[in-house]
Amino acid sequence: MAHTLPSADAHMAALAPAAPDVPLRWQIGEVAVTRIAESCSAFPAAMLLAQSTPERIAPHLRWLQPHFVDAAGNLLISVHGLLVVSQGIRIMIDTCVGPHALAEHGQVATDAFLENLEAAGLRPDDIDIVLCTHMHFDHVGWNTTKKDGRWVPTFPNARYLFSRAEWDHWQGAQERGYAMTLDECIQPIIDAGLADLVEMDHTITDEVRLVPTAGHSPGHVAVAIASGGQKAFITGDIIFHPVQWAEIEWGSDADFDKERALAVRRQVREDYGSEEYLIIGTHFAPPTAGHVMRGEDGWWFRAATAGDS
Repeated sequence: MAHTLPSADAHMAALAPAAPDVPLRWQIGEVAVTRIAESCSAFPAAMLLAQSTPERIAPHLRWLQPHFVDAAGNLLISVHGLLVVSQGIRIMIDTCVGPHALAEHGQVATDAFLENLEAAGLRPDDIDIVLCTHMHFDHVGWNTTKKDGRWVPTFPNARYLFSRAEWDHWQGAQERGYAMTLDECIQPIIDAGLADLVEMDHTITDEVRLVPTAGHSPGHVAVAIASGGQKAFITGDIIFHPVQWAEIEWGSDADFDKERALAVRRQVREDYGSEEYLIIGTHFAPPTAGHVMRGEDGWWFRAATAGDS
């Protein structure tokens, strides 16, 4: 069932101004991953995970704080892109909120994402591939920028990869909900001839492949990396906040198909929930990465320390 716009509006209204970038980088064999930050905000837990309560979160605070839950019990949510460099190919995974939705809803749009990309030593012209894990507004925002009154591709030399299933669904949807910015952020890419509609198990390089994880959205994908005997998993929004590793039944308010999303979360935890995989969260606040652990008291997420991989 699709979500209505007011719920998406509430999420948008809580977005904080961009915070200074925390330079986070990880090396998985020969693959380099860099977090390109836009913002980090605090949200009341029940606003994002309706099944949560302070009492239910309390047993997890020993590992959630200080990184993922603030002193008031709010969930910390980061909006960032992930720059993946594999075999000389520069891949930008997700492009944040950008200038579209915020400005239209009375928020001040910032250029923090592009500024932090430049701080990482790259310009938009340097990106070879843009991969959007799904088409919600906070993952496609910097796909385009406004020039002479028109929305044009921000990354003019890149091929933009979109899940075919995702695009097919939203094209025919009467209610777009969280995919509210398709006309500004996706259609101009299609019109410019820069889009590739790919299957949900598409391989980008020998080291980087998509993982079908529909449920949060109709064609949602995560990303698996394997190189030099090391492995990583980029969550997309199928695991929206680290507490969900422990409370797997807690669904995001934005989940499109709640039953399917739950089944996929369980499968993802089964497949990637071990120290073998470095987990890099698409919305996890800094330090953003870590390992899924299992002990006598159940599942938990161990935040990465400097140099973890």
